[in-house]
Amino acid sequence: MKIDAATRGIIAHTAPVKPKTFNDMEEAARAMKEQDSRRDSIFRQSMEAQKHASELLEKKFQEAVKKAKETPDTGRPIRDFDLD
Repeated sequence: MKIDAATRGIIAHTAPVKPKTFNDMEEAARAMKEQDSRRDSIFRQSMEAQKHASELLEKKFQEAVKKAKETPDTGRPIRDFDLD
């Protein structure tokens, strides 16, 4: 990059050379297959998590119901406004 000292403007610029991502097509194909298998693995894990999500939510709900039955309802809470 060349900059003019008087005007402080760019006179000339040469873009840097970018290195190749892959050296040959076989290496690129291998990388694509690895990426595909990694994506499929993540998708399978997501599917398993979704299958068990409803069971987990049901257990959480049952626990909340159990806790609500154990704790008696004391009615409306007393507010500072009610004491005046």
